[in-house]
Amino acid sequence: MQPLVFMGGTFDPVHNGHLRTALELKQWLGVDQVCLIPSGAPVHRDAPGCTPRQRLDMVRLAVQDESALGVDPREVESTEPSYSLLTLQALRRERGESCPIIMTMGMDAYRTLPSWHEWESFLEYAHILVLARPGYEGSGTDERLLRFTREHQTSAVGELLGQPAGKVHIQELTPLGISATQIRRLIAQGQSPRYLLPEPVWHYIRQHKLYGYH
Repeated sequence: MQPLVFMGGTFDPVHNGHLRTALELKQWLGVDQVCLIPSGAPVHRDAPGCTPRQRLDMVRLAVQDESALGVDPREVESTEPSYSLLTLQALRRERGESCPIIMTMGMDAYRTLPSWHEWESFLEYAHILVLARPGYEGSGTDERLLRFTREHQTSAVGELLGQPAGKVHIQELTPLGISATQIRRLIAQGQSPRYLLPEPVWHYIRQHKLYGYH
């Protein structure tokens, strides 16, 4: 069965760094597609003037011409809180017991994992693929996370693709130097973020006057 590989995030807004990373993941893992799942109601609030629905719209625009990337609206459309655990449980129910599910996140997010709702049960439903910048040093200082990583880490990518769940793999990847914070700041300052994000997304931001565009 084809593995399910997904990236969650606020995508506030989605940009070329997100998209390039997802495409490189797709090619590296040899899967048909990587799916982006925008969060519905993240713990940290949205930037003023941008709703979860607008973030979802922008992700859809960003991937509309790229079959290697998909979008899953479940968290935005759900009436439940955007807990990753609920998403993982739903994906596992839909895919069955034998399908490999790979949840990808950056090292910065991984280091905050002990603050996530029931995080230690994630590996019952999926693998965690952590994307780290080259030369990263460890997975932080939280003893629970260090133990969690040590107990479940594998260097064999084949285990992610051949088993349904249960492993942590840390992969070094050089990301594009683009951040959503940088893009929001440029827009609020009246400057153009063109070439940092897909043109249809920039058009949408202007059309809906998001992030202080004027």
